[in-house]
Amino acid sequence: MKPDDLHKEITPEKLYFSRRKFLALVGTVGLSAALVACGITTTPDTGTASTGSLVTDTPVPDILTPLDTITHYNNFYEFSTDKGSVADLAVNYKTEPWTLEIAGLVEHPGKISVSDLMKTYPAEERIYRLRCVEGWSMVIPWNGFALHKLLSDVGVKDSAKYVKFTGPDDPANLPGQNSAFYTWPYTEGLRLDEANHDLTILATGLYGKILPPQDGAPIRLVVPWKYGFKSIKSIVKIELVADQPPTFWNLLAPDEYGFYSNVNPNVPHPRWSQATERRIGELKRRQTYIFNGYGEQVAYLYDGMDLVKNY
Repeated sequence: MKPDDLHKEITPEKLYFSRRKFLALVGTVGLSAALVACGITTTPDTGTASTGSLVTDTPVPDILTPLDTITHYNNFYEFSTDKGSVADLAVNYKTEPWTLEIAGLVEHPGKISVSDLMKTYPAEERIYRLRCVEGWSMVIPWNGFALHKLLSDVGVKDSAKYVKFTGPDDPANLPGQNSAFYTWPYTEGLRLDEANHDLTILATGLYGKILPPQDGAPIRLVVPWKYGFKSIKSIVKIELVADQPPTFWNLLAPDEYGFYSNVNPNVPHPRWSQATERRIGELKRRQTYIFNGYGEQVAYLYDGMDLVKNY
C-alpha cells in the first residue's frame, strides 16, 4: 500500500477542520468535549527495512489488552518507577483544564485548551500495538487524531526539521519528579516526516473513554512503530525546531536509548535481547517485528539509513 493510499484509508477528508476555525481557538479556554469514536481501525502489517535485510513474517493476530491492565500497568516516571503504583498516585492529578502551547518555527504560535483541541479534531479510534523497550507489549484501542492535522493548521515553517515535545514540570503534584537522578521535565522528539506520518497521533482517550492520568491524560503522543518511551505523556508544549532536540532517555543513557528508537528485533538493548517480547496477559513470549509490525507503512521513512547506527 502506498503512503498516500494509507492516508486516505485512515483519515477521511470529512474529518478535516479548517485552518480558520483552528486559529480562532488558539489562545482560548473552553469546555470539555466528548470523544467521538469513528471506528477507524489500523491493522498493522510487517515489511522490509530500508537496508533490504530485515524481513519478517506476518504478525500473529492481536487481541486487545483489557482496559484494567492498560490502566494499572504503567510506565510513568513522573509519578513512580513502580508500574503497579502509578494509577493510585495519579488518581487525583488534575488534568482539566489543561493548556497546550504551540511554539517555535510556526506561523501561528499560541496556546489552546485541550478541551477545545478535542472539539476541533474529533477523535478516531486507532488500534495499535505498544512495544516497550523493556520487552513487554500491549494492544491498545486509542482515541485521538493525527498529529499532522494540527501541524498543518499552525503553519510549519520551511526551516523546521524536527518536533520537540515537553511534558509537565510539576514536582509538587508529580512525586517522581522529586528524584534527583532524572533531568525533568520529560522531553521527546521526532523528525518532521515522522511527526507528519498518518500513524502518528495525539491520543486523548482509550477504549472510547477519556484518557486517565496514569496513561498520559489529557493528551499524549502515540508513535506505534517506536518503543513506548517515545510516546510522551501529558504534553504541555509542542515546538517546531531546526535541529534534533535532546530527549529525556537519550540524555540519560545515549548508548541505550537512541533518538530514533524504532522497534528493531535485530538490534539488542545493551542489557537484553529485543528479538522477543512478553505480551501482557500471555504466558509465552512472542516474536518482535521490525517497526513493531508497521514496516509496510513506515520503512520508506528510513530509506538509505543504517538502522543499527541510527538506533
